[in-house]
Amino acid sequence: MQHVSSFRNRLVRAGLGALAGLLAAYTALAVAELVAGLVRPAAGPVTVVGGAVIDRTPAAVKDFAIRTFGQSDKTVLQLGILVILVLIAVALGILAVSHRRAGAAGVLLFGIVGAAAALSRPDSTGTGDALPSIAGAVAGALVLYVVATRAAPVPAPEGQAGPGEWSRRGFLTAAGVTAVAATSAGALGRYFTGRQGRGAVASRRTLVLPEPASPAPAVPAGVQLKVPGITVFTTPNADFYRVDTALTVPRVDAGTWRLRIRGTGVTRPRTYTLDQLLARPLIERDITLTCVSNEVGGPYIGNARWLGVPLADLLEEAGVRPPSKGGRADQLVARSVDGMTLGSPVEDLMDGRDAILAVGMNGEPLPFDHGFPVRMLVPGLYGYVSACKWIEDIELTTFDAYDPYWVKRKWARRAPIKTQARIDTPRPFARPAAGTVTVAGVAWAQRRGITRVQIRVDDGPWQDAELAAQAGVDTWRQWSYRW
Repeated sequence: MQHVSSFRNRLVRAGLGALAGLLAAYTALAVAELVAGLVRPAAGPVTVVGGAVIDRTPAAVKDFAIRTFGQSDKTVLQLGILVILVLIAVALGILAVSHRRAGAAGVLLFGIVGAAAALSRPDSTGTGDALPSIAGAVAGALVLYVVATRAAPVPAPEGQAGPGEWSRRGFLTAAGVTAVAATSAGALGRYFTGRQGRGAVASRRTLVLPEPASPAPAVPAGVQLKVPGITVFTTPNADFYRVDTALTVPRVDAGTWRLRIRGTGVTRPRTYTLDQLLARPLIERDITLTCVSNEVGGPYIGNARWLGVPLADLLEEAGVRPPSKGGRADQLVARSVDGMTLGSPVEDLMDGRDAILAVGMNGEPLPFDHGFPVRMLVPGLYGYVSACKWIEDIELTTFDAYDPYWVKRKWARRAPIKTQARIDTPRPFARPAAGTVTVAGVAWAQRRGITRVQIRVDDGPWQDAELAAQAGVDTWRQWSYRW
């Protein structure tokens, strides 16, 4: 019976230690969220550690995550980080019941890791970004030390052999006070974070887009085939794909946003406010965007009507010339507010195509998910070299002098969009009824246009599909075939 009692005591202590560890982790995250709300929301430990993980993840793994989890890949990453934290917290809590200082030191170590991750981020604003992780770790270590002390056995009564019982009342009191305090800190942190974002939300809500000086050509009749299951020609904003590395979507206040143009070959550096861009002649164009990670039949493509400032005009005013006209810079590096860098060929941006700094999407200001207040897009180039969202800086340089984010990870420097097509209907694994079946989808080849689509069933001959009207060389084109 003594062995059974001893085993039960160890089991109880392990359970109490695990609970103490979870309370410590909860407190650490809540305090970190509070401090991040006061300092900078993007410096929160889950965000900075997640960003560091993304930065160091091999490209093949990123592609796997996008293919497997789609636009939920960041949610899956954050949940994975939280699961790992829970397991570590449980282990440290169990350790702390017997070795309180060691358990508390383990929590502090994770604070150092979070601080290092915050300072290593490309959007780091300085040492202040380390404060949320450090403050959270200190609070978590103190909680673990105190609560684990209440879970440790008290000395046995005089004259009684063996270890004493744990202080149930002391543990429950410490745990309850900790849970209430941590919850309050977390709620206050979310309040401060939300307050910082409210200015951005208000600036978008009150933004009125001007009429374009050059409206988009009217969409011809017949661009949308009357085939059930086929993609709509213009993708609604809510359905437009999102692929980026931002764990939290930046909320940028349009009133404080600025764009700089500088670098090699820039004889007249410029800084623009959003109002200054909106006061310029704007163009409106239908442009299809697609992600380089889009597999055959994949969903990472969409077509929208964009409103923006011609990028070539801004570059020319800054004194930039393309390499073909003696310009010194052959690469434009666009930087986002979250530190992302994308590099585009200057020659492509100034060859007459509708490369723009977009401010509107399908008749409304850009959604936050898609780059509010300003994003860049270039017809004919994959997004990872051209479609910088939340842009705030343009630097002219050379391909030899600088490798942007994806090029550092061995992706191609220049990325013209390839000719591709997709079958929208019948869907994969569909079981159409016997008889004539309409096979339909979209095809795209920005800057070239689609003039012919052919389809082959099994080993039969290639047959021409029927094409919908073509809206322009920079948009996708629908096709269908009666089989």
